[in-house]
Amino acid sequence: MTDYRTEHDSMGDVKVPSSAYYGAQTQRAVDNFPISGWRLPDAMIRAMGMVKHACGVANRDLGKLTGSGKNPLTDSQVDAMLAAAEEVIDGTLTEHFPIDVFQTGSGTSSNMNVNEVISNRAIEIIGGDWTKTEKSIHPNDHVNMGQSTNDTFPTAIHVATAVQIQNALLPSLKKLHAVLSEKAAAWDKVMKIGRTHLMDATPLRLGQEFGGFARQVELSIRRAEIARDSVLELPVGGTAVGSGINTHPEFGSRVAKALADRTGIAFLEAVNHFEANAQRDALVQSHGELKTIAQTLFNLSNNIRWLGSGPRCGFYEVKLPSRQPGSSIMPGKVNPVMCESMMQLTARVIGNDSVITVSGAAGGNFQLNIMMPVMAHTVLESILLLSQGTDAFVEFCAAEMEANEEACNAAVEQSLSMCTSLNPLIGYEMAAKLAKEAFASGQTIRELCLEKNILPEAELTEALDPWKMTEPQG
Repeated sequence: MTDYRTEHDSMGDVKVPSSAYYGAQTQRAVDNFPISGWRLPDAMIRAMGMVKHACGVANRDLGKLTGSGKNPLTDSQVDAMLAAAEEVIDGTLTEHFPIDVFQTGSGTSSNMNVNEVISNRAIEIIGGDWTKTEKSIHPNDHVNMGQSTNDTFPTAIHVATAVQIQNALLPSLKKLHAVLSEKAAAWDKVMKIGRTHLMDATPLRLGQEFGGFARQVELSIRRAEIARDSVLELPVGGTAVGSGINTHPEFGSRVAKALADRTGIAFLEAVNHFEANAQRDALVQSHGELKTIAQTLFNLSNNIRWLGSGPRCGFYEVKLPSRQPGSSIMPGKVNPVMCESMMQLTARVIGNDSVITVSGAAGGNFQLNIMMPVMAHTVLESILLLSQGTDAFVEFCAAEMEANEEACNAAVEQSLSMCTSLNPLIGYEMAAKLAKEAFASGQTIRELCLEKNILPEAELTEALDPWKMTEPQG
């Protein structure tokens, strides 16, 4: 580092890049944790900016920032501090948050990173010299007033999680649900054969099959809402251990209201700050719903992959859009790449749930969980993967799928399970015997029944009507 300035914290002087808005504590963390190169997601940084802005507003309105305490701020300094927080929120200052995810388990390094950036940027906004060691707008005394990392960092995780579910995941799932519902309606008259255990079963309509897929996604939407609502209680106001030391009694509720007003999400102050500071159970619950959504999308995309298999030697009941060449050696081969992409990313999310679960269970000792940065990174990665993966799947696969009616219809008459509708007329044992004989002879159930005169032709035709088999019969 050749171009630097000297910053100071309680442990002494530290050299910091001259253009960096962060200070000594951030630089110490950069030096201490050269681990992965993964920094906290932008969504988390923005959420931390939201929390700092809400805290600043609460302290301003409670008269704490401009009151009689140590080094009170002027109104213009408070305005500058809030303006700097807004720049964190809108992403203008993203490059100034370099700390690795695998850092101090409370997130103190990143909390101080935000405090230092807002402090220095605010001083610059009012025309001060932000490179000086003495800070007229102090990262601890002013930006972090009434706060601890232990309550504000988990608050930011909750805010980021809820916001990303609300603004990214839910719209993506709703688009997928709309497309699948549209396909279900359009394909309601397309007869096909069912499959259980990957073996031939009784008929159904392609629209019914896709209606089931649509319902899966409809339930996933509800699960995403539950995931969002699981993290509405905010720890802010508990400060170091949940007691609320060094903060105003109204502080937590005011911050929660400010965040609710900004985001349109019904955040509220934690019912019990000792639970809210110490435990991340709500985040474990939230990610559990995300894991369920992931396994649903894995199952859905895998089923669609099977339905599109072929084109000559598979099912090929659904024509998937051709996105790219599928083989470096087999000319003309096209693979279900969007299904495969979805299956991979959902596998990652399912794996992420283990990180969240272990972190929640083993990391919460007494008054603090010390696995929070990796929990923040993991849950936000899961939401990002599910959101962007679903968007891509809708645009490049689901929206352009077509029914192959010829292939769907061709298999219906060949199914040995057509004999199921004969059970009420000739009994299970006789129907099973016919199925085995038809398989051995290569005949259809209809052909064999006609040959053996099992039922009068008109009665047989009615009994073996595939359409009737797709709905309950009295």
